[in-house]
Amino acid sequence: MQDEQREIRDFYQRPEDEQQAFLEQTWCDNCLEENLGMSDPQEYLYKGILFVEGRCKKCGEAVLTELTEEDF
Repeated sequence: MQDEQREIRDFYQRPEDEQQAFLEQTWCDNCLEENLGMSDPQEYLYKGILFVEGRCKKCGEAVLTELTEEDF
């Protein structure tokens, strides 16, 4: 994804409980495991979809959470 197409959001403006949920409830495609945790979260809007992207705490590969209306 091109950075210029992303609208960067401030992840840390979310309530603390939401931050913790997004940081803990993850899926890593590399480890093929859930809830390993995420570090370095970045929140952005891309083509009308809100994402939180960071690094897997176990392997360091990218993990991506797509936020749906259910998440709000």
